[in-house]
Amino acid sequence: MFRPHMAESEANQRESAEAAERSLAPHTAALALLLGAIGWAYWPALQEIFAAWGRDPDYSHGYLVVPIALFFLWSRRDRLNRAAVAPSALGLAVLAGCLVVRALAALFFLGPVDAWTLPLSIAGAVLTVGGWPLLRWSAPSIAFLYFMIPIPFSAETWLSVPLQRVATKLSTETLQLMGQPALAEGNVIWLQEHPLMVAEACSGLRILVGVFALAFAFVLFSSWAWWQKALVLIAAIPVALLSNAMRIVGTALLQRTFSGEVAHTFSHDLAGFVMIPVAAGLFWLLLLYLDRLFPRVEAVTPYRMVAGSKD
Repeated sequence: MFRPHMAESEANQRESAEAAERSLAPHTAALALLLGAIGWAYWPALQEIFAAWGRDPDYSHGYLVVPIALFFLWSRRDRLNRAAVAPSALGLAVLAGCLVVRALAALFFLGPVDAWTLPLSIAGAVLTVGGWPLLRWSAPSIAFLYFMIPIPFSAETWLSVPLQRVATKLSTETLQLMGQPALAEGNVIWLQEHPLMVAEACSGLRILVGVFALAFAFVLFSSWAWWQKALVLIAAIPVALLSNAMRIVGTALLQRTFSGEVAHTFSHDLAGFVMIPVAAGLFWLLLLYLDRLFPRVEAVTPYRMVAGSKD
């Protein structure tokens, strides 16, 4: 009896969706052209970024950043208000600001600043073509692109030094708790007469970036409260430190039990692939703990209680 009406409603919805897709076609073409121009303008900076991915193990995750960002867009496709998409002149101001910053960076030889304006330029292009609705929808993916850009050398050194110190102390104390004759001297762990150097490559910066990326993805898709999401982002730091300490402890035990060559193979060849999944597992256990620690409680009003009893 109601099937013709339902079929007509589904047909109207289908026509509305097709009309929305057709209305977005000019915006999509304009955005593609603008992003192509941005890619051409940033090509020298992009070449340096690609080189860092292949040269530095701490940034080898960069190959995955763009596909993951595109997945974020696809997973949020239903949240885009296509009817509200419209150009905005404010995006041109953002692009002009990025251009000024790039010019100043070139003038004062601040190369890393050039690369760090790339996501902002992409945001300006999105704002120019689609306005605030398109920018709000794509903002998580654009922000995620920062994970593919290498940290400036000065900032990397500033982060690596305290991370080395914490990794050495935490690993030494863990070895001592395990009954091993470990003694820290600077960034060197002595296992009797066998020294183990905790170099900058072992500072845990790579694991820290990877765990922060996992935390960012969880915050994006989780329905938790804002303070719980902030707690997850903060908790990414101890998870990364613990994972890196486990790597160093494993290397030390292999060196003491077998040989320095076996320990070197594990630390530089295998640990890079093993420790990120281990860190992901620790982070997952942390999320389970927080979920049990702060259970979700559904508020029930007297009206809903009465309505439920009638059913």
